[in-house]
Amino acid sequence: MTVTDQADTTRRELDEQAAAVVARLRRTFEERVTRPLAWRRAQLEGLDRLLVEGEEELLDALRQDLGKPRIEGWSTDVAYTRSEVRLLHRNLERWTAPERVRLPLLSLPGSGRIVREPLGVALIIGPWNYPVQLVLAPLAGALAAGCTAVVKPSEVAPATSAALARLVPRYLDERAVAVVEGGVPETTALLRQRWDTIFYTGNSNVGRVVARAAAEHLTPVTLELGGKSPVIVDRSARIDVAARRIAWGKLLNAGQTCVAPDHVLVHESVHDELVDRLADAIRSMYGDDPSRSPDYARIVSDRHFRRVVGLIDGAGPSGRRPTVALGGERDPEDRYVAPTILTDVADDAPCMAEEIFGPVLPVIPVRDVDEAIERVNRGPKPLALYAFAEDRAVLDRVVDRTSSGGVCLNHVVFHLTAPSLPFGGVGESGMGAYHGRASIDAFSHRRSVMTKPTRVDPPVAYAPFTALKQKVLRAVMSRM
Repeated sequence: MTVTDQADTTRRELDEQAAAVVARLRRTFEERVTRPLAWRRAQLEGLDRLLVEGEEELLDALRQDLGKPRIEGWSTDVAYTRSEVRLLHRNLERWTAPERVRLPLLSLPGSGRIVREPLGVALIIGPWNYPVQLVLAPLAGALAAGCTAVVKPSEVAPATSAALARLVPRYLDERAVAVVEGGVPETTALLRQRWDTIFYTGNSNVGRVVARAAAEHLTPVTLELGGKSPVIVDRSARIDVAARRIAWGKLLNAGQTCVAPDHVLVHESVHDELVDRLADAIRSMYGDDPSRSPDYARIVSDRHFRRVVGLIDGAGPSGRRPTVALGGERDPEDRYVAPTILTDVADDAPCMAEEIFGPVLPVIPVRDVDEAIERVNRGPKPLALYAFAEDRAVLDRVVDRTSSGGVCLNHVVFHLTAPSLPFGGVGESGMGAYHGRASIDAFSHRRSVMTKPTRVDPPVAYAPFTALKQKVLRAVMSRM
């Protein structure tokens, strides 16, 4: 058998396995197993128990995959996901109930309502950086909406993927939820199937692959991508507060966060002060040697380690390398990269060409907030935008003259912790949103239903369009 024959056989086998899983879940959906609210509540309760009873197993897996400190893994992956699950459980009946709507005069007599119906069989493809939260939180939305789902955890976080594959069948209805492990071949086989919705979290390059696969069947997609989320620091900002908050948000999970501050655009008059305060904040959080801190995570893989180091050391076409103002140390054996601040950064530097996704923070001086806004608008729309200022007019100008998935003013990251604020991207940073009620909406079709009474059926309604009738209609519609 040739290599090509072997590849064809493998592809055929993977396609058959993927098709069998989808067919099983579609059968469950079509049998309306997932429709009753009692079933949905039971699944959300099962997810909650999974997160409680499987906590140690999940935290151990996060430590293996990402070197995540226990408190960080618990707060960002386990506890956060539990809060989302419980919120959906608490509001399930209210958020899935039909919505009454008012009808215009022309539609009377009658009544109208919007009914949320589950889209069907969902594919949820998770990332490696928050491999519990970013798999189970979308799954909670799918189950609350009444969908069945295939979950594909990231193979880059293998310990967490294996833990989810063990735990999910213990707590959730196996007729409706399946975990598929594997790498690119398995994911590709899944994408060749017909889905009713696809939810993907990851980078924009793979997001394009997902969107192309979805287009084959006109499948709706939610794409939670990333981008170079900038921070604007005005001269009116409280620099000490800004530095602490930026450093915290940047170094959470060693910078491997989709909404981590990617680079700072700071007024030139406070540039040096901000760099000094950032260094102070980093030392106060992780000590003089962060490699010895129990609170500092590691880079997920050797490949990502080499990429991050290349962003520190690399020069662009101009040949100018950034200045390492703090950090720069690394240990390939431990996949450790120190918290690093870069200054004197050229526009063509590698760290400005792609999302950093690591503990490296370029700090770039600008003349004023207008220059900062111009630089933000020059690039693709980011997933998050941050601004620090005590001058309210500056904050308003940043929000009014830029576009991003979300904005957080005088802090970072926290906008995604509020379930009343839909979380999602725009343009290059994604499409669609979730969290809270928006999670149910992401996996639902808002179906319009109009009901007309039969006891009132004036024959004149069906008469030819005489001049008088047209005049009456014009008068009615002009008042709508």
